[in-house]
Amino acid sequence: MRAVQYNRFGPPEVLHITGVPTPHPGPGEVLVEVHAASVDAGEIAFRAGRMRRLIRARFPRGTGGDFAGRVTAVGSGVHAWHAGDAVWGLMPHFAFGAIADYVTVPEQRLARAPKNLGLLEAAALPVSGTTAMTALTDKAHLAHGERLLVRGATGGVGSIAVQLGKALGAHVTALAGARNLDWVKELGADAALDYRTTRPEDLGRFDVIVDVVGTDLGAYRARLTRRGRMIALAFDPDRIITSMVSTGLQAAASPRRIKLFSNNPSADRIAEFAQSVEAGSIRPVIDAVFPMADIAQAHRRLEAGGVRGKYLIDMQRS
Repeated sequence: MRAVQYNRFGPPEVLHITGVPTPHPGPGEVLVEVHAASVDAGEIAFRAGRMRRLIRARFPRGTGGDFAGRVTAVGSGVHAWHAGDAVWGLMPHFAFGAIADYVTVPEQRLARAPKNLGLLEAAALPVSGTTAMTALTDKAHLAHGERLLVRGATGGVGSIAVQLGKALGAHVTALAGARNLDWVKELGADAALDYRTTRPEDLGRFDVIVDVVGTDLGAYRARLTRRGRMIALAFDPDRIITSMVSTGLQAAASPRRIKLFSNNPSADRIAEFAQSVEAGSIRPVIDAVFPMADIAQAHRRLEAGGVRGKYLIDMQRS
């Protein structure tokens, strides 16, 4: 089968398609034929080597954290899934490799794909959606009527956080580029402000801030109300290790005020998010769809910024 891999850290050009054996599901695992997978901004730091001090650099490495497709086989002990089932899911925590013709995953990493979406559309949501849902419900406990600021509102997680925040009854303010202000309002933002011309001190106070940018966290933390909570979902890309350590220390010192987590959703959370999508509270936001052969181009465009939602890899396109 085909899989996107890389044999060294570096720019997008290190990504290549290679032929590898089709995996077989072990006990408790499911083999899924991948219809589509998303390109996750969080993986750029891994591919570029900025996380090499924190991870074991075993090559070749795969890429892609979530997918949608159909079950083709199950391992022993699996009874919930059968060949032909339409599913979406996530790779195991900190494991990548969804941009491939087939993946094997533990059955707990799957849920039935939302019935109101095609498999291509569904692939845009598992990682970003479960991250946003965990941030707003489990970590922030966002309540109806509270004021929510989403910083980085046009990306994969941010665009879902805007929609989910509105569905939970919050007043949503989104920070985005000037060309995206009307668009992010269409997603549900009550107010949309240009991040280039809006200083933190120009803003009001917020009960919850979801930050998907990672810079100037102190200045935005100062915009929290007395009981406010900041969910830090990104780190400064120019000093990522220092930023991670600094944010981690702040979270440890003020756990009720600064919260960070590495998304590792349970099977129940994946299924819960699928139900939210079927209920119409959330819709996928897809900027562009690429064939597998254009994976390097997708990474280059993601690094350049300005994405609206997610880039997808369509495994059905040559």
